[in-house]
Amino acid sequence: MAERAKIAVAPASRPAMFEALCESVRAAGAEVVPVEEASALIWADPKAADAFPGVVAAAPDLEWVQLPYAGIENFADQLDPALLWTCGKGVYAEPVAEHVIALTLAGFRSIHTASRATSWPAQEGKNLLGANMLIIGAGGIAESLLRLLEPWNVETTVVRRSPEPLAHATRTVTSDRLFEVLSSADVVVLAAAVTPETTGMVDADFLAAMSNDAWLVNVGRGALVVHDDLVAALRDRVIAGAALDVTTPEPLPDGHPLWDEPNCIITPHVANTPEMGLPLIADRVRQNVGRWLRGDALVGMVDVRAGY
Repeated sequence: MAERAKIAVAPASRPAMFEALCESVRAAGAEVVPVEEASALIWADPKAADAFPGVVAAAPDLEWVQLPYAGIENFADQLDPALLWTCGKGVYAEPVAEHVIALTLAGFRSIHTASRATSWPAQEGKNLLGANMLIIGAGGIAESLLRLLEPWNVETTVVRRSPEPLAHATRTVTSDRLFEVLSSADVVVLAAAVTPETTGMVDADFLAAMSNDAWLVNVGRGALVVHDDLVAALRDRVIAGAALDVTTPEPLPDGHPLWDEPNCIITPHVANTPEMGLPLIADRVRQNVGRWLRGDALVGMVDVRAGY
């Protein structure tokens, strides 16, 4: 690995990202080369998954692939176990965790309805201070969120596959115990990866198990939620409301029923924007290229069998 020090960046379809990642490779001490000569590939357009197979096929010496986002579902069919894979796990955790708090406070304090009112609305609201938060997923977003929540004295429950406690969480439970803890949460935060097991996990049964004054916040992926079931739950006041930064499909089409729900807050996937995220992923690439050249363990490893 260290002897070659030749790394490709592709595709060039997003010029700002392409140039920034090329600069990160050079800053780490490697040479940017055509993919045919490369032992590692830095993928520079998360929306160009269709081009990926052709690029990889032209790289006979490829050993390592760095993907730009934490979510890799668009590349799931390409995860060749013969290669080493890394992604943006943890890179965007800080801004996304900030957005969770913003969405939660907006829902709790009815900012979404008060800001649209044309006359003085009824006073309503609840505190984040001392609230119960259930976080589904134990990755970088959960870790950052738990740290940011400490001043609020929030009771936090993390749901994950492993029983290993997560630092700063009040408690950690395994996924099979999810329905035991749903009803006690004031807010349920979705920060899990999309896998066959998690796709559509938030369905009518899930929503019915939540407290009727609880909020659902999704900063993970839209596919975690059955949107027809969510629309029904909002209309029937099964839950207090939902705050969604991600939807399926994206962008959420004009006329979708969620737009008409007064207790639904929708932000257009801005928990981490390209402008916010580019310096972060550029720094991760620089860090990982340096580790690659030194033969050190890489950051953001993908579990090929698990798919994330």
